[in-house]
Amino acid sequence: MLPISTLIVPRRSLASCVRAIVVRSTVGCELPDEQRYNRYPATEFPALFLQLLGESVMVEPWAPEMVCPEGGALLSGGQSRPTVSGNPGPTHFMTVLFFPDALHRLTGIDMSTIVDQFLPLDGLLSTDWQQLAGRMVAASGDEERIAVLEEFLEPRWQAVRGGGAFDGAVGDWVRRLEAQAAAAGIGRSVRMAERRIREWAGQPLRRLRRSYRAEQSFFAAREAALKGKLSLGDVAHLGGYSDQSHMNRESREMTGLSPGEILRRLQEDETYWIYRIWN
Repeated sequence: MLPISTLIVPRRSLASCVRAIVVRSTVGCELPDEQRYNRYPATEFPALFLQLLGESVMVEPWAPEMVCPEGGALLSGGQSRPTVSGNPGPTHFMTVLFFPDALHRLTGIDMSTIVDQFLPLDGLLSTDWQQLAGRMVAASGDEERIAVLEEFLEPRWQAVRGGGAFDGAVGDWVRRLEAQAAAAGIGRSVRMAERRIREWAGQPLRRLRRSYRAEQSFFAAREAALKGKLSLGDVAHLGGYSDQSHMNRESREMTGLSPGEILRRLQEDETYWIYRIWN
């Protein structure tokens, strides 16, 4: 039996709130210990993490005290560097990734204060959010969990979303965020606009642009590789990099590997499962 790794998009009305829902299960799978890891790229998206079966331990950066037990829930901020978690045995977890400014609107959290952190919900989120996590963990299956999540978010997101919503495309989100910060800062300094973007998104605009470019270049490389027409030089050129070395450097900052190395690993190393399903 193969592990289950699934990326689920939210209902259309929540497309500008939730980036994706990721489900991972290795229940019933015969995996060697070295394959019970999860390797993630740096990301701008904060996440609600639910440990449904088994437990997860943070491996890179090393934090032995950061253990999410079965039935546990954490909120993670955007991550400025690649991370690795491990599962000592069979696992089943769900990760709900939010657009950071959407989560800011929903909760009031300054996104810059939770970057590179994994935090318990108690004391961070209001009681209704904590109850949401409890209901999702207790649900009978993943479809029910997603239904519970969407019914919770729908009215709250409609109440705070404001104008300028978009259809979930990350590039559109980055451009919209920049425009909104500039509009809100008319008559004020550029520094104030940058501070506002950090509060809303957790990371500076320059970092968000680089992350988006690296993600799009990886998608292009993966698609070309599947068609047997991969030219990393062409991918770098189309991505706006000065050359392939420039693309490789930025990719290593985001993932720890060059695009070519990632493409090789995702075919033979189960720990890179997120790169297979991400789109």
